[in-house]
Amino acid sequence: MSEELQTTSGNTPEGAADRVTTEERQWAMLAHLTILLNLVSLIGGPLAALVIYVVYRERSRYVAFHALQSLVFQLISWLGVALVAVVLAIVASILSLFFIGLFLWPFVCFLALVPLAAVGYSIVAAVACSRGEDFRYWVIGDWIASTFVEATDEGS
Repeated sequence: MSEELQTTSGNTPEGAADRVTTEERQWAMLAHLTILLNLVSLIGGPLAALVIYVVYRERSRYVAFHALQSLVFQLISWLGVALVAVVLAIVASILSLFFIGLFLWPFVCFLALVPLAAVGYSIVAAVACSRGEDFRYWVIGDWIASTFVEATDEGS
């Protein structure tokens, strides 16, 4: 039952095999969907993506690439934004004593919505992977691809 699919863009990253099996598509999709674990736990999603990466880094470049992409995206969109939002909330609270901080609260509220948008973006990535398509997160995807190719070239 290992159905294979020809990808339209040559697979991920450059130089990877041109065929992606159904199992690889499913694991890549699951790697992106691990972000849903963040809705019930703060670090569950990145840990699950890391586990998928470690298990598949030698077995499938396609799955490893998407798991690594998901891991970095989650760390930035959940933990990074949460840290910035907390710091901004503290600064806004302190400056609220002087009335200036009240103007910072809309930014804090906006930052609180970023993780929810990240969930939607990850679902788009998961759907693309389930179809065997090459999906790269904006900015992160190309950076991971270049790092991933360099790391695998050095390991050869």
